[in-house]
Amino acid sequence: MLKKLYHWTMSLAASRYALLLLATISFFEASIFPIPPDALMIPMILATPRRAFLIAAVTTVSSVLGGALGYGAGIYLFEEVGRPVLDFYGKTDAFATFRSYYNEFGAAILLLSGITPFPFKVTTILSGATELNFALFMGYTLIGRAIRFFIVGALLWKFGPDIRHFIEKRLGMVLTLGLLAFLGGFAILWMI
Repeated sequence: MLKKLYHWTMSLAASRYALLLLATISFFEASIFPIPPDALMIPMILATPRRAFLIAAVTTVSSVLGGALGYGAGIYLFEEVGRPVLDFYGKTDAFATFRSYYNEFGAAILLLSGITPFPFKVTTILSGATELNFALFMGYTLIGRAIRFFIVGALLWKFGPDIRHFIEKRLGMVLTLGLLAFLGGFAILWMI
């Protein structure tokens, strides 16, 4: 079953609509969608290594634009959704303290969140809710996402055939490690 899913993903990655699908996934992953764009980006680069940097660029730009949507959701939905929850739990004052702290260290948090498997949508929405400076938000979002996606793109471009062979030979292990990294991001979020 895993091999069928892998081959289906590889055929999807080679289709003429793959870039549009990747852009859509990258955009919504930065604000609401739970699956990271790597799930399509990596097979796309393995299927067409000569397009690795184009694929990384599309993923980066779409993710940054989606991050702006998450930021907007944080600003515009905070009063309707976030504040009533804080009021209910008596945490409105604690959030004011957190806002100050987040705005002091938000750039570093954004950068790390953009590079790591930590769920990026959390920091985009949180940045809006705390009203982090938007220009700072966009700049660090671009830097973090570009680092992440271009490093992946460059590694797959350089070592793609070997990596593809490794994945195909050890598909179960690769999927398990990927799932653990994904769940690890949520575990970090839960511990915060």
